[in-house]
Amino acid sequence: MAKTCEYFFAPQSPWAYLGHQRFVDLTAKHGVQIEIKPCDLSRVFTVSGGLPLARRAPQRQAYRLVELKRWSEHLGMPLNLQPKHFPVPAEPAAKFIIATKLAHGTDAALALTGAVMRALWAEEKNIADADTLAAIGLACGHDGRMLLKSAETTSVQSEYDRFTDEAIAANVFGSPWYVVDGESFWGQDRLDFVERAFAK
Repeated sequence: MAKTCEYFFAPQSPWAYLGHQRFVDLTAKHGVQIEIKPCDLSRVFTVSGGLPLARRAPQRQAYRLVELKRWSEHLGMPLNLQPKHFPVPAEPAAKFIIATKLAHGTDAALALTGAVMRALWAEEKNIADADTLAAIGLACGHDGRMLLKSAETTSVQSEYDRFTDEAIAANVFGSPWYVVDGESFWGQDRLDFVERAFAK
């Protein structure tokens, strides 16, 4: 039976962006199935004590930029440290990803997730904008307008709420977050440990 990994993330997270494709590649290498679970980080923070970026101490905000630059250069991934459309409401993109999963499956949702994150962090696009999301969906080979309609249904909202509830129950407090065989790993800088868990 294939191993599975729960993948909790917020689509506006730069750390999720930096780790997304590496994570997907690792799961393919080890034959691990991904349970993709975009969640509402603001609700998670309410429970876990986390703070939105604007409310964090200046020292933490400054060091975050240092680390993002380091990781961007280390991974060779383009990243605008202060994109024009950030902070950005996460719900439209998260629900768009869930709608894609329900309509086209996990692999399609993962590919679209990468495109959404890249749009925000490397392409200066507004991932809360309906036209932008529709265009991303189309570029990924889907009917973006149809996915937008689906994203507004109660079934998608229920999934988004369920994933957020599951994140809170799993003691998630940041993005990205991976759970393998009941063991949690926070952050794209823990992917080496995630791979070891895959290999067990």
